[in-house]
Amino acid sequence: MAESTKYIGVDQDKNNGLTHLGRIVRDAWVFNILPESETCAGWDRSQMQNLYEKVHAAWEPYGHLPSRLPEELQVRHRRVYDHAIQTAKAKGWNPELDEDD
Repeated sequence: MAESTKYIGVDQDKNNGLTHLGRIVRDAWVFNILPESETCAGWDRSQMQNLYEKVHAAWEPYGHLPSRLPEELQVRHRRVYDHAIQTAKAKGWNPELDEDD
């Protein structure tokens, strides 16, 4: 995201939002920081930074590991990310890292 640009939204982001910014949005959904209907389209850098800080704080008690989430959050995390991964694969995303990744 260039300094003067706005985020395009998790639904329009590369690889169905399986990017750094897309993961922040999805994690915000997992922790109910944002409703799942919020894609963050049009958000500027400061808004995304504020969201990142909230998401980071929400992860801290769990060591930033999905396996340490309570059952309810694990189920939500699995649902949110499984859907994102399935949709990205259907659109041609390959989860294997390229030489440039």
